[in-house]
Amino acid sequence: MDWRSMPPLPALRAFAAFAEEGSVVRAGAALNVSHAAVSQQLRALERHMGLALLDRSGRALGLTAEGTQLAEAVRLGFGSIGNAVRDLTDADADRPLFVSTTPTFAASWLMPRLARFRDRAPDVELRIDPSPALVAFEPGGVDVALRYGSGGWPGLHSEMLLQSPMIIVAAPALLRGRDIRAPEDLADLPWLEELGTTEASNWLRAQGVARGLKRGLTQVPGNLLLDGVRDGQGVAVAVRHFVQRDIAAGRLVELFGEDTALGYHITTREGVLRPAARLFVAWLRRERRIDAGKDAQAMRLS
Repeated sequence: MDWRSMPPLPALRAFAAFAEEGSVVRAGAALNVSHAAVSQQLRALERHMGLALLDRSGRALGLTAEGTQLAEAVRLGFGSIGNAVRDLTDADADRPLFVSTTPTFAASWLMPRLARFRDRAPDVELRIDPSPALVAFEPGGVDVALRYGSGGWPGLHSEMLLQSPMIIVAAPALLRGRDIRAPEDLADLPWLEELGTTEASNWLRAQGVARGLKRGLTQVPGNLLLDGVRDGQGVAVAVRHFVQRDIAAGRLVELFGEDTALGYHITTREGVLRPAARLFVAWLRRERRIDAGKDAQAMRLS
């Protein structure tokens, strides 16, 4: 097809609306523009094609034979496009909302709150994939990912949902009789790590513990990690927010940590989200505001 010879799309839309509505006034209303704008586009189309498409001999505008032929072709063309758009958008609207997150975040933050989203959006079908693996945003795939890091990932939109640093924790019983002054003092203790990650090894390496672990490492699903740490089965890397009550109650001890700007982010593709994803993101922001209000109240009472 020679695209250069094709008339401008606005002119074809105006012509299609006129052919369907039968008047420039009604065509303008259908397109949400003035009737003068429609008339201007119709004249531009005639100049482009070098043909008289409108019969102006009577009191009302009509179509010439050439205009009738073009109107039928435009009707079929725009009709096919409209049908395809409806089919694609309807299919996308019917598929479940796909949310990807880590098992730890799903168990510790998302699932305890999810009933509130169900109350606000009972018709939205959810698919939650708790996996430590990073996902690619593909058409028809993941709509929203809740991921830990610094944000600003290329090609994605991200905003902070929960800011909290990573810390090293263990149960008091596991540490009994030990003097923990430096990261290397933890090397001969058992460690727990979320399945599919290398957080423990990465942290030890970053602290200069080159010899690694002496007692070995046990990898468990993220939703079981904190239970194992509380039971004294090993030292673990954890997000402070998820264990701060355990620390305050004396069930866990914070051994090492640092204040950073890291946290869990609401992550989506750039551009317009489909309605179910917009509802979910709006609910996440609402939960963030509720948490902020609770934190502010706790600070006032302390």
